[in-house]
Amino acid sequence: MQGSIMQTSNSSSLMVGFTPKTFILAGIPGMEAEHIWISIPFCLMYVIIFLGNGTILHVIHMNPTLHQPMYLFLAMLALAELGISASTLPTVLGIFLFDATEIDFNVCLLQMFSIHSFSIMESGILLAMSMDRFVAIYSPLRYTVILTLPRIFSMGATIGLKSVVLMAPLTVLLQCLPFCGHNILSHSYCLHPNLVHLPCADTSINNIYGLFIVISTFGLDFLLIVVSYMLILYTVLSIASREGRWKALNTCGSHVCAVLVYYVPMIGLSMVHRFGRHLPTLVQPTMANIYLFFPPVVNPIVYSIKTKEIRRGIVRVFSKKRVRG
Repeated sequence: MQGSIMQTSNSSSLMVGFTPKTFILAGIPGMEAEHIWISIPFCLMYVIIFLGNGTILHVIHMNPTLHQPMYLFLAMLALAELGISASTLPTVLGIFLFDATEIDFNVCLLQMFSIHSFSIMESGILLAMSMDRFVAIYSPLRYTVILTLPRIFSMGATIGLKSVVLMAPLTVLLQCLPFCGHNILSHSYCLHPNLVHLPCADTSINNIYGLFIVISTFGLDFLLIVVSYMLILYTVLSIASREGRWKALNTCGSHVCAVLVYYVPMIGLSMVHRFGRHLPTLVQPTMANIYLFFPPVVNPIVYSIKTKEIRRGIVRVFSKKRVRG
């Protein structure tokens, strides 16, 4: 009799719901036995991310000639990518190196908040960089007059503040939902599209607000980037000389690569989250890893190769270290 009462109370508590103390991070499902080997490419990617983006920040900081709008926006992009990578590092390496799959509920929400906030920042910075390229090509003589240092820092602060303000309610909304014992996540880190499927209550508000964030940030940013490049192409085609047209377009090459590297994996991951429930279990974590790790790895390499001033700055840094050595 007593056992049946306890069983009834337990089942009723599950129906009512509760907030779990911890979540379980799955890492890469089905690859648990290969965690040590999987940790090697992840460690290598983190080294490239922190070394590459850190070097770009150091070069821009140490060279006064690079304290120009284009390079200051690049420094902001590097900071956002470092923020995303630092947010994922503890759980990713914890899982693959130490099999530490548990994460505290509040820590998970903090990680989700950090990852998505820095992602929104990155999208906003890419938009600011496209506007920078448009001004540089459309009105080169007024470039430094329009994009002054106070205006650039104001744009950076606005992008950062917007990201935090938009993400804060989403975190609070998740805290108010019951989870009814569901606490297993399918990634090595906490993402909102994964977390929002776990509660046993109505998540319509969360889904609507999440969709609003996506449309008002990533969607709007991408649309404005496309518009800015249409205006850039229109301006470039009006340049008389072929050499002048090529030179103008060449200044946009690195930024176009950064936009594609960022938005293509993000769109792919969104499609998988929305419509990929019947796909193999490896597809979702693979797409999530590509979305979070590909841009921070590739962008420093692209900018180092294609941007002459950054390349020269890196050479100077390493040549000074050799002389001192």
